[in-house]
Amino acid sequence: MRPSAPAAGLEIVGLGEAMVLFQPPPGGLLADTPAVEVHVAGAELNLCTAAARLGVTTGFCSRVGADPLGSRVLTAARAAGVDTSLVTVDSRHPTGLFLKDVQRDGHRRVHYYRTGSAAAHLDRADAARLLTARPRLVAVSGITLALGPGPRAAVESVLRAARQAGITVAFDPNLRPALGDVDQQAAGVRALLSSVDVLLLGTDEAGPVLGVRDPRDADEVFAAAAAAGVAETVLKAGADGCYHAGPHGGAVHQPSAATTVVDPVGAGDAFAGGYLAGRLRGAPPAGAATLGGALAAGVVAAPGDTAGLPDASTAATLLRDALAR
Repeated sequence: MRPSAPAAGLEIVGLGEAMVLFQPPPGGLLADTPAVEVHVAGAELNLCTAAARLGVTTGFCSRVGADPLGSRVLTAARAAGVDTSLVTVDSRHPTGLFLKDVQRDGHRRVHYYRTGSAAAHLDRADAARLLTARPRLVAVSGITLALGPGPRAAVESVLRAARQAGITVAFDPNLRPALGDVDQQAAGVRALLSSVDVLLLGTDEAGPVLGVRDPRDADEVFAAAAAAGVAETVLKAGADGCYHAGPHGGAVHQPSAATTVVDPVGAGDAFAGGYLAGRLRGAPPAGAATLGGALAAGVVAAPGDTAGLPDASTAATLLRDALAR
C-alpha cells in the first residue's frame, strides 16, 4: 500500500524502524510471566514523539507490515502527534518486534525479532519520499544503517541530497552489539560524518566512531567531530549528563537532571528530540541541552521509551525556559 501524500510543513522527520515491544510488568520475567506489557518503540520514532510533545511538527518515514503490529505502530505514532503519511504498509514483510527482560539484578536483556522485517527493506524509494516532504531537519541513526544494504542506501541517499535541499541532518550513531560488529557499525557511521550537521553521540561511541583517546574529554571529541566535517556536536554522558557547545566554542558540561531511574531505555532519544526541537525553535545549545535533559529525566523515571514525557503544558513551559537561556 502506498502512503498518503506527505503532510506540508513538517519540521522533523525520522527515518528508521519502529517495532512493537513486549515486556513483563515490573518484577516479572519472560520465562514465567502470565502477561506482558505492549509498547511501540524505535529510536527515530521516540525522538519524533519527544519533539512532538514540545509542539514541533514531526513525521516518521518507515515501512511496517500489513499486520496487527504494523497497525499498532501507526496508531501509537498518530496518538503521539507524529505524522505517518511517509510510512508504507508492506504486504510482503512483517513488522519487527522485540522482547525485553529485566533481570532480578536489574540488568536488561533484549531479544530482537526484526530480521527480514518491513523496515529492513527500506531503500532509495523511501529516501525520495522523505525528501519530497522537505522537512527542516531529518533525524537518522546508525541502527538504520545496520539493518541492511537497502536501509543503508536510503540513509546515504538522504544525506547526499539533504544539504543541497537545505535540510539539516541530525545523526545519532546508536551503536548496537545486537546488530553486528560494533567496529563495522562505527566505520559505517564515520564514512557519513561529512554530511552530518548535528551529531549526538554517547561517550561509549566517541572512541569507535571518532578514534579519540579519551572519550570523556569533550573538547577532544568536539574537535575530532569538527575535523570530520560535523557542524555541531553533543556528547551524551548518561548519568553524568551531557556536554554541549559553549558560547565561545568549547565544550560545556551539563549535569543530569534525573533523580529517579526506573528504566534508562529511551533516554537518549528523548534527549535528542528535546535538543533538536529546542535548536529548531531558536534556543542556544545550553538551552536546548537543558530541555533535552529534562525530557530524558522524565523518561528514565518511568517504564517504556516515552511514557515519562511531560504533558503538553509542562513541555511548553520547558521550551519557553530553554529559549530564555
